[in-house]
Amino acid sequence: MSDSSPDRPAAPVLDVWCELQCPDCRDALDDLRALRARYGDRLELRLRHFPLEKHKHSFAAAQAAEEALEQGQGWPYVEAVLGRVEELDRRGEPFLVEVARELGLDAEEFDTALIDGRHILVVDADQAEGKAIGVTGTPTYVIGGERLDGGKSQEGLRERVEEIADRLLAGREG
Repeated sequence: MSDSSPDRPAAPVLDVWCELQCPDCRDALDDLRALRARYGDRLELRLRHFPLEKHKHSFAAAQAAEEALEQGQGWPYVEAVLGRVEELDRRGEPFLVEVARELGLDAEEFDTALIDGRHILVVDADQAEGKAIGVTGTPTYVIGGERLDGGKSQEGLRERVEEIADRLLAGREG
């Protein structure tokens, strides 16, 4: 959430189009941690879902991430699952519930959410928006109206995000 009081405009937003079964998204975690460390609450990092057809657990993982967000642990959950992509590949939904339990979240609610599909509309909407703006792979970043594709190579992406964020933040202060 960003502070959009009249005295302080909303923080610039970095949309992170990600999928939790993607090794490239796991590799991008260091960049996201560095961006959080550098900008704190001056830059809002917003998880956007872009499940890929080739990963059979990606839709369930996106729904689980939404449940984690609802329970107040969105990014910690995302990082925990991405850190163990291979285990998600092997174990699927039971692994998603186990990670929730490990983080002290309501694992029974995760299990129920995966069965009743309560978060599927958010996931579908993110994926549709991603397709509409030209997202084809993950991770992809959108900041200041610019789309930066990290699906093929992440080299130099963090620096490019920082350049744009610095420019946007300078414009807020001016």
